[in-house]
Amino acid sequence: MTAATITPNLAWLLLVLAGLLEIIWSVSMKASHGFTRHHFTATTLVAAALSFWLLGLALRQLPVGTAYAVWTGIGAVGAALLGIVLFGESLSVARIGCIALIVLGILGLKFLGPAP
Repeated sequence: MTAATITPNLAWLLLVLAGLLEIIWSVSMKASHGFTRHHFTATTLVAAALSFWLLGLALRQLPVGTAYAVWTGIGAVGAALLGIVLFGESLSVARIGCIALIVLGILGLKFLGPAP
């Protein structure tokens, strides 16, 4: 894929997919119990590699600050929510409010930022 073949819309799609893979690798890392459960360790490594690769492709079209903030934001929100659901991590109004602020930031970068 060359830079010319990655449209802004495709770059955003790749970035969202990279963010979703970041959720997978972070949750898999937790589930690996310090890399002692090998199937979760393998999932972590494969998902991380794919996530970085897709982020790199998206960066051909998107500004680095925007792409990195969105990528980490998707990962942070997803990992926080799955931590609550899968691992019984704490849930509070303040925590949900902070997660909502991250989501607003991601949406702001997508819809209010300059066009690439």
